[in-house]
Amino acid sequence: MIILNPYDLPALDRRAERRAEPGWLDALLGDPETRLVPVWRGRSLIGHAAHGPEAVIRRAGEIDWHRHAAVAVALGEHQGAAYVAVDLSGIEAPEAHPSLSGQGEFQDLRGMGFRLGHAEGALLAYARGMIWFHARHRFCGVCGAPTEPREAGHSRVCTDPACAAQVFPRHDPAVIVLVADGDRCLLGRSGRFAPGMHSVLAGFLEAGESLEATIRREIREEAGIEVTDLRYHSSQPWPFPQSLMVGFFARAATREIRIDADELVEADWYSRDFLLGLDRDARPGEAPFTLPPRHSIARRLIEDWLAAGG
Repeated sequence: MIILNPYDLPALDRRAERRAEPGWLDALLGDPETRLVPVWRGRSLIGHAAHGPEAVIRRAGEIDWHRHAAVAVALGEHQGAAYVAVDLSGIEAPEAHPSLSGQGEFQDLRGMGFRLGHAEGALLAYARGMIWFHARHRFCGVCGAPTEPREAGHSRVCTDPACAAQVFPRHDPAVIVLVADGDRCLLGRSGRFAPGMHSVLAGFLEAGESLEATIRREIREEAGIEVTDLRYHSSQPWPFPQSLMVGFFARAATREIRIDADELVEADWYSRDFLLGLDRDARPGEAPFTLPPRHSIARRLIEDWLAAGG
């Protein structure tokens, strides 16, 4: 069974075969039916409809955002429409700009993504991640010369002909693991979390390390627990800023918790009955004990473990 997590949109045809085609991006921007996905300084444009918040995505023929864009990236096609991300970060006051005033408000997708439709959230996340890439690779990491976009926004190339180094968007792989001990699971709380939020443990891969080795190292380092019986669950793109979360279940081989105070402020074993008895619709910070937001793979791991009966 394929598990589809938020921010993942397999139905999007990324049209990778056309990215190197001269003039393709310009043709997309010149097509009045192309949908423009705006990003401003890492934030996404959110409007308000009768049913709640919605992504503000407009046709190129009805708004001129692409003419103000520092960079544009062809995202692909979805349900017959082409989508292009446009970076509007150069606009100092978007709320006062003629093409943006009254359109909505630029908001952090992390606090809004769970309230959007699946396709909307995925498109906004993809756009955010690509614009983040361009903002942080304006200069060559080899020689320091300026870089410029290539391949419809899917790479950047050094402008010094003697160097001409090319860089592509990258993901930082991280493991995220629900560790179970019979009818209870291990949850911890980082000082970076919203008050009261508890989650499964996670960590980034190090150079030369496998996913399996990372799981064992991270759980041991953060909570002092040894694990076994690793089982892959699913993955999730997490463009905050550029991670790929790879989810697993694991079984505890030891039970005494010894937390790393630099990573966690607390960790404990929580029973299935306790977690089922929570107000699981409460958002982080709204109750003394909450779970991760529903748009995260962390929450998906917890809910799937609960549904399976522990």
